[in-house]
Amino acid sequence: MFMRPFLAATAAILLASTAVVRANEPSYGPNTYDRTLQALIAHEEVANRGGWPKVPAGVTALKPDSQGPDVAALKQRLVASGDLAAEDQPGDVYDAAVVEAVKRFQRRHGLSDLGTVGRLTLRALNTSVETRLNQLTATLERLKGNGFNFAHRYVVVNIPGASVEAVEDGQVRERHLAIVGRPDRPSPVIQANITSVNLNPYWTVPMSIVRADIIPHMRKDPGFIAKSNMKLLGAENKEIDPASVNWATLTNPYFYVRQEPGPTNSLGQLKIDMPNSDAVYMHDTPSKTLFRNDVRFNSSGCARIEGVRDLAAWLLEGTEWTRQAIEDEIAKGERKNIPLKKAVPVAWVYLTGWQGADGQVQFRDDIYGLDTPQGIVTSTIQPRKPKPKAAVVPPVRPAAAPMAAAGNPAAVQTTASN
Repeated sequence: MFMRPFLAATAAILLASTAVVRANEPSYGPNTYDRTLQALIAHEEVANRGGWPKVPAGVTALKPDSQGPDVAALKQRLVASGDLAAEDQPGDVYDAAVVEAVKRFQRRHGLSDLGTVGRLTLRALNTSVETRLNQLTATLERLKGNGFNFAHRYVVVNIPGASVEAVEDGQVRERHLAIVGRPDRPSPVIQANITSVNLNPYWTVPMSIVRADIIPHMRKDPGFIAKSNMKLLGAENKEIDPASVNWATLTNPYFYVRQEPGPTNSLGQLKIDMPNSDAVYMHDTPSKTLFRNDVRFNSSGCARIEGVRDLAAWLLEGTEWTRQAIEDEIAKGERKNIPLKKAVPVAWVYLTGWQGADGQVQFRDDIYGLDTPQGIVTSTIQPRKPKPKAAVVPPVRPAAAPMAAAGNPAAVQTTASN
């Protein structure tokens, strides 16, 4: 049974970490390791005191001004994680303080801050402190000695967070929602350099997607290629009539598929080039409604970026290519490759638990199932069932140490309540 002294003590531990000056520092930066280590210590203290209570499924029916034992249970849980001050805990009314506490919890878990408990919020509330400890430990292991150059300007894509930050002089200049690889087509953990911005791009469909998506579509609908503004190109870029292809028996295409520029292109109207061995990049998308979802794992490995034109304008600062100039050039409908004045480092990272500069501890779902002690992956992510490393991470928590997606034309929309 969770007694009030226990709740007050654990809340004090976690609330203490928020007593810092709020700063616009990135989630992934030179101070992330030390902050996350502080979060690990605080959560170990919570675990030593017995963890936090589970809340009943009935909390999903609660609304502001609701009253009863489910509200009291929700309050206990929010106090235990420091989202509700202990002095606001007495009583069983879903008052303004509870609404704000739920919103705070939702923001810390990458969910829409509606102030009421939906399915995803309930799942996050009932995730054990032991799981959260494992996420923080996994993050610390990934951060140790990763060798990324936190330069004057850099970009970070956090895959589990499906989010992007553009960082300049240690401060976040741009924040963007992203859509990243689904579990069977995961986005890789990589470090690269952004070299150019491509307006009105072609999309040369990866052969893996031709086999997995295009061929099945053509078997069902022979007009799919034409409807998708695509062309089949063979030797010397000679166009091939889709009607001449025996799609029913085709297994090894003798052509490649290219989608022409335009607003319906799977890359949208802007692509950010970052040469790497995984052939992934960041790009626009015509399916902008997907950004409304809290669960944004819908791509085939590349990262689709909300407001990507703003990110491109930031990358091109110091050149003639302002935001308006980018818009004007896109309106012409012609392909244009614009090299950056100076390459910008970019890191795609896999952080499921960390502490931000504002002191708030953030958690995201381990979408690729990598946060087991035997399965912490630091560089390569395998589809569906990640291959475990040979070395097993010991149960001892790490000591302080210095920090050193192709587009998918047939993406399945994922919707979920928060």
